[in-house]
Amino acid sequence: MAVNAFLEPFIVISLLTGGTIINRNQRASISASFPRSRGPFGDPFDQRLERGLSRTDPSQALYKSSDSGLISPSLLPDVESRWRRREVAFLSWRKGVTCPNTRVYRGTLLSRLLRRFPFLVEAWYWALIYWVYQLGRAVTVVRFDQHTVDVARNHAFDLIRLEKAWGIFWELQLQARVLKHATLLSYTNWIYSYIHIPATISFLAWLYYHTITSPSAVVWSDHVERRPHKVLRGASLYEARRRTMAMCNLIAFTIFTTWPCMPPRLLSDPNVTGSDGDLARSYGFVDTVHGASGSGSVWTTNKFCNQWAAMPSLHFGYSLLIGLTIMTLPLNPNSISTSTGKTKRGVCTKLPSWRRCLCITCGVLYPAIILFAVIATANHFILDVVAGAIVCKLAWVSNRLLLNLLPLEDYFLWLLRIHKPDEEAEAWPELDEADR
Repeated sequence: MAVNAFLEPFIVISLLTGGTIINRNQRASISASFPRSRGPFGDPFDQRLERGLSRTDPSQALYKSSDSGLISPSLLPDVESRWRRREVAFLSWRKGVTCPNTRVYRGTLLSRLLRRFPFLVEAWYWALIYWVYQLGRAVTVVRFDQHTVDVARNHAFDLIRLEKAWGIFWELQLQARVLKHATLLSYTNWIYSYIHIPATISFLAWLYYHTITSPSAVVWSDHVERRPHKVLRGASLYEARRRTMAMCNLIAFTIFTTWPCMPPRLLSDPNVTGSDGDLARSYGFVDTVHGASGSGSVWTTNKFCNQWAAMPSLHFGYSLLIGLTIMTLPLNPNSISTSTGKTKRGVCTKLPSWRRCLCITCGVLYPAIILFAVIATANHFILDVVAGAIVCKLAWVSNRLLLNLLPLEDYFLWLLRIHKPDEEAEAWPELDEADR
């Protein structure tokens, strides 16, 4: 366990660093020089994009010529608007808000650094989502008392009764079979403890590359009816997945706090007395991960870890989102199907290409493996898994609510004098807001 305390954070940092290097913008330069001017609050900013592109709001920018006073803004292609409009929305309600235009700081050192390594922004998002979530869980754990533990145990009893009534109380049979095979048990423990977070980070780094950084993303857009906004849809696909994961955490945290549920493995606690303790131990669940021969990680054994957060299973919710994304991943048109020749009626049949078959296989296997691991290790009930899938669906349909936080992000970045890179928006300025 002492080794894990250093090894696991090292793995996470290595994955984020690797994603940053792989997704670097080779066309951007950190040391590029920029003309200087004044920003919306009297702060300096650069006047030139490296690609020679600009989206100016001439109505908000007037500059003074040395010999003729004010000149027409239309003659100043590099003038950047001092403010920008954002839209906040909830259901059918819409409202426009004015925010600082952080592009006025695109010439600062930190902005150029982020332009060179845009995945650093994603690393920041991941760290923010993860640590806010963990901090919330830690605060919840500090507030929990023995009454909360008893309530969580009773909720576990409720799930067992419900599964028995529906005929899906299969956890004990599955774990009994795994316990008979030491090698399978060891791998299952390892999968539960070490795959969830590293696999999620690896997926985000890879999806960012596939949808934004990879040259094949541009090639793919060129082949689809010459519509360059297809590249933006790729970026939007990535951003939607990131927002969905954040919404998963938010919804799950709400459920953890209001409806604590004990995982099956804790029902066998020998220190619980009375009829509840006898009933809990009578089921015979085994804590395979945290036992003497288990593979407990620092994420599952630290004292601030919420042990009564079994419902819903974010292990499965995340894996389902990742699996569905891989299965439906946009591929280069040349890699979507393979012709098998003409039939007797002259109809040319097509089969999925090996790349599509690989995507479907990986997309099915990953959540299936995680499902097997969380049940076999007695960390989740089957209904926890079902709830994880429902949370994933709810997070997907509501993930755009997080776009309402963009005005706050604009003010935060303005305080830091940083412009967050948006490569696709700069490459395709004609894209309308709906496609973004």
